[in-house]
Amino acid sequence: MSSVWTARGMPALLAATFLGFSGFSVLMPVVPLWVVRGGADEGGAGLVNGVLLLVTVLTQFTVPALLRRFGWGPTLAAGLVLLGAPSLGLITSDELWAVLALSAVRGVGFGILTVTGSAAVAELSTPKTRGKAVGAYGLAVAGPQVVLLPLGSWVAETIGFAWVFVVGAVPLLGAPAALALGRVLSRLPHPSAGDEDAGGPSTPRVALTLLRPMVLLMGATIAGGAVLTFGPQMVRDPAVVIPTLALMELMAAIFRWWIGGVADRHGAQRFVAPFVVLTVLGVSAIAWAVDEQSVPLLLVGALVLGSAYGALQNLTLVLSFAAVSRRHVGLASSIWNVGYDLGTAIGSMLVGAIATASDFPTALLATAIFALVTLPLAVASRRSRGDLLSQR
Repeated sequence: MSSVWTARGMPALLAATFLGFSGFSVLMPVVPLWVVRGGADEGGAGLVNGVLLLVTVLTQFTVPALLRRFGWGPTLAAGLVLLGAPSLGLITSDELWAVLALSAVRGVGFGILTVTGSAAVAELSTPKTRGKAVGAYGLAVAGPQVVLLPLGSWVAETIGFAWVFVVGAVPLLGAPAALALGRVLSRLPHPSAGDEDAGGPSTPRVALTLLRPMVLLMGATIAGGAVLTFGPQMVRDPAVVIPTLALMELMAAIFRWWIGGVADRHGAQRFVAPFVVLTVLGVSAIAWAVDEQSVPLLLVGALVLGSAYGALQNLTLVLSFAAVSRRHVGLASSIWNVGYDLGTAIGSMLVGAIATASDFPTALLATAIFALVTLPLAVASRRSRGDLLSQR
């Protein structure tokens, strides 16, 4: 199995993922700015990524059925087309209704990309190498964000929005890699009724088990997604916001990759609670920094929050796959991705609404409170490690 994913399947997966998330990342902070330029307020700006990610969540529930009906290659290729093509349509209008419609189409594509990608990681790896595989996948996800997310808003406002929208269409170039990945996965043996896990827990019971890592992930993505979405509006100086967002994304990429090997050696559970605490501390520091206009504190907050944001993405995905048998890998991927994107959507809409009524520091503190509320769940997950593993 390891030779398959390293020599054949994994490069195709990483290429499709890198191109897909490149288009997603560059538009994340830019499209809200685009509708503000068209006359929308902070609430309208928050709706842009909120609608994108809510449609993403609704789509994610359907992806396992799409994979069974159409296969890996065609499904992922279609997702990349739906994610990339609407970016070119953004050039034609900055009116809120038009941008929301295009964002909804992009949400369908992003939902397909996220679930297919993380499920493919589980298919192309073994339990002993899963942390490293998730880390490599996470690097392909986070890598584009290190450069494109902080630079996108600067390029849009200094050179032109149209250039950013052209870059946002690069997922279209990933379709050949998606089809190549589909050919590799089609050759792998599939679980059947005679498999040892065929008589395991029912799907509803497995779904309940997966809610714990999903909620833990939401605590991180509500906070991290809010900062990434509204960073350019919270900190207007490009000389400050670009290195801040770049540092946060760099730490997220490093920790999402690094923690995978550590989790393979020592188990993922023991690291969840400490990184939940770091999430709370990081986003609180950023809220304080925005209120006091402190650049050093802002950078420290970005470093801490980025580390927790990346590590918890890897750890919760590893825990999700550890909690299920192979026949429920698609379900685990769907629910984990729902947690990721629903958290980001809630963060976008919540912070936009609170900032409109009050200010950004207050809005960020609200995300810190939600992350803190998940801490007892992180501690409980350590105590129930045996229960999770017994589901396999």
